[in-house]
Amino acid sequence: MNKRKKISWPFIILMAFIVAVIVAGATFSYFGGFGTGESADIEEYAKYAGSVADITIPENTKIVALGEATHGNVEFQELKLDVFKVLVENYGVRAFTLEGDCGGCEAVNRYINGGEGTAEEAAAAIGFAIYRTEQMAELITWMREYNDSASERDKLRFYGFDMQRTAYNHKYLAEGAKELGVDVTELEKTWDDEAEDIDSEYDREKRAAIYEDLKKELAKVNSTKAEYIAHFADILLQNIELFTAYETGASSSAKIRDGYMADNINWILKQEEKLGNNMIFVSAHIGHVERHGTYGPDEKVTGNLLADALGDQYFVIGTDFYKTKCNLRKGEGPKRVNKTFFSYDPLAKASYKCGFDESYLDFSKIPDDLPLKNNVNEYTWMGSLGEAYSPLMAVIPMTYRIWRSPSELYDAMIYVSNAQPIQVK
Repeated sequence: MNKRKKISWPFIILMAFIVAVIVAGATFSYFGGFGTGESADIEEYAKYAGSVADITIPENTKIVALGEATHGNVEFQELKLDVFKVLVENYGVRAFTLEGDCGGCEAVNRYINGGEGTAEEAAAAIGFAIYRTEQMAELITWMREYNDSASERDKLRFYGFDMQRTAYNHKYLAEGAKELGVDVTELEKTWDDEAEDIDSEYDREKRAAIYEDLKKELAKVNSTKAEYIAHFADILLQNIELFTAYETGASSSAKIRDGYMADNINWILKQEEKLGNNMIFVSAHIGHVERHGTYGPDEKVTGNLLADALGDQYFVIGTDFYKTKCNLRKGEGPKRVNKTFFSYDPLAKASYKCGFDESYLDFSKIPDDLPLKNNVNEYTWMGSLGEAYSPLMAVIPMTYRIWRSPSELYDAMIYVSNAQPIQVK
């Protein structure tokens, strides 16, 4: 007769410990900690929070920037249009500027001003997978429909200020220079039509010389269009410097990119001022538009550079989420995944507990003697997701959060309670 083996207490304790560790680890991984942090006072928050429609912009503002806490959520992409509509209807803004390829955004600009194709094709031209979405197509469609009935003076324009692509910039430089009577023979030799890319025989030094020569020739042309076309040559030169830094592993590549993005935004502002428009709208990741953001000593982000130049004429709206199921690129390939994160932001949690799907908080409207003002001024963990997913995010919450004071970085913030993933087409 078999005797039943007794399970020893040490074994039971060990198994209980293992289960507890697994549960604790899963909890920590899901929430980015053992919970979602403290909440700001919900009565105070409800009193001072409003909707996006309530946005007011100070007089003399030249740039209104919206920073998105993630690239991979429906709500943050929708906010681009929501905020832009307020600025168009209440402040006469006519320029939408995006953290996207300059030439690709010119393709969008041509589409919204009566060009051929579809909104989806125009969105794809921007150059990044995160913009091949229903939400971006809806924004582009709205701008085109607005322009269909607008006077020439009131038409909207779509600009990009990034320099990481070449195809559309090359296309519009060659096309525009030729129309202005400038010889583009050498420029056309640099492009391989079959490969749809730069001809491998033309290294960066050779191409830079060609772009510089074209800029000199365009400067001789007596046409207001010449400066606009020459900007595509500037973008191609910026591209050369940036990718040289990327390939050499230079730590300054982020500084180079953000510096040029600030330059390009200032160029767009000047273009609009020539048309009689004194304010533009900028949309980018929050990491680029922060008023006091840096990558390190003397390496300021785009927003910091703009704020240094414009002071209070730069108005920046940040965003955060209480919870997000975010669409992110997995590895270096095209595969994408949806992952859940929490921000640990007491203001985002207060918005969630108040029952808001999203809410707008203008920091200047909160009295200094309220605890809510302390929440705005004190350092806290805010959500900040880039485009790519790393397994480290499951164990190190700091990889998707920033430890900063909201009021130090932004003039106002929009909080989304439960952000849903985009679907990349």
